[in-house]
Amino acid sequence: MPTDDSPTEHRHRRVTSFRSRRSTLSPGQQSTWDRLWPELGTEARDADGHPAPALDTTAWFGRSAPLVLEIGSGTGTSTLAMAQAEPDIDVIAVEVYRRGLAQLLTGIDRAGVRNIRMIRGDGVDVLEYMVASASLTGVRVFFPDPWPKSRHHKRRLLQPATVALIADRLRPGGVLHAATDHQGYAAHIAEVGDAEPLLRRVGESDPLPISVHRPVTKYERKALAGPDITELVWERRP
Repeated sequence: MPTDDSPTEHRHRRVTSFRSRRSTLSPGQQSTWDRLWPELGTEARDADGHPAPALDTTAWFGRSAPLVLEIGSGTGTSTLAMAQAEPDIDVIAVEVYRRGLAQLLTGIDRAGVRNIRMIRGDGVDVLEYMVASASLTGVRVFFPDPWPKSRHHKRRLLQPATVALIADRLRPGGVLHAATDHQGYAAHIAEVGDAEPLLRRVGESDPLPISVHRPVTKYERKALAGPDITELVWERRP
């Protein structure tokens, strides 16, 4: 049986980039979840394991605006801060673990933020089935699991096929922004992104349609004495 926070098994099993884990919500988180999730959240797959249909983001957000997809939003610290800084951009946060989404929901509730929606599930499912080609202004992937052991490298999210899928879903001029503190994974991401013909590497100071300046998270502050953070930014070619 799947745990509360494990995804429903795919009919065709795919190597996933995340680890299953159990988590429970506090009473306050559960209350916020029950109140807000039906409006602000959805699942990438239904109870029978079927992919969700394509998103109607205009109806979901109640407006038409540039759209950013964040894959692996964790507890949503960066998600919330960046959405607050860019209220004219709509953000969809994708996360497997319910506790992280619940923490983001709590932050949204406290801050009164209106431009974030959430999907619980596998980011590749979301890209494949829920997002149309050339519909995204940005994709953010911050600190994906590096799977450091060589035998686990196939589990890394940012493989050529996934980067090609991301590039297809970006509008011309749209941005892929990745960040990692694992130098081996940084080299891998750089190689894969640079090899994708639809993408062109750009710098953080280049004029871009969305911000690529992340807030420093608690995770990063704890790791200041550790590895450097590598930021990698590409734009979709015209």
